Amino acid sequence: MVNVSEAVARRMSVRAFRPDPVPGSLVRAILEAAQGAPSGGNLQPWRVYALSGQALVDFKALAASTPMQTPQYAVYPESLWEPFRTRRYECGEDLYGAIGIGRDDRPARLRQLARNVEFFGAPVGLFFCLDRNLGPPQWADVGMYMQSVMLLAIEHGLDTCAQEFWARYPQTVADFLGLPEDHMVFSGMALGYRDARHPINAWRTRRDPFNDWCEMRGFE
Repeated sequence: MVNVSEAVARRMSVRAFRPDPVPGSLVRAILEAAQGAPSGGNLQPWRVYALSGQALVDFKALAASTPMQTPQYAVYPESLWEPFRTRRYECGEDLYGAIGIGRDDRPARLRQLARNVEFFGAPVGLFFCLDRNLGPPQWADVGMYMQSVMLLAIEHGLDTCAQEFWARYPQTVADFLGLPEDHMVFSGMALGYRDARHPINAWRTRRDPFNDWCEMRGFE
């Protein structure tokens, strides 16, 4: 049995999956177990859609033939400042470097970005939505639910990649899912078994030293 520390250490944004199917019963078990995630006032603001099989095939075909749309929220602030700008830059450079894509190879970078539409080959695509009238605290609650899904997936030998990429297709996703008008898409997520042989899964994002972001006061 994987413990929590092991699950946190193993979790990563996997961007190449094997096609092996994931049983619906297992997906449901993970999503139900994640419902133990905390939420302020027990609002449980998450609304989740899981696609696989023909439903996922149909959605990917639709998304691949649809232009990107105006996001309904800003994934990143404009003109990121330090240290956030450097962190994002290093993440991108490390990712593309892992698969031999140079900084100036824009066509190859766009092709890799488009792999999001395929959920990176994962057999399951998840969407996390919430009532658009809720505020930042409830967005944080949805994030905690998603983290619970990701860690529970590790326990069952699965991997994930959270995809705020889908904020670029708000209407496409909403129409396909039949999302109520008062709800919006927050994020997608690829779920499946990682392709351990693919080089894009061989690197890990960097983490800053502990003392750069945490102060401990009053301890012996």
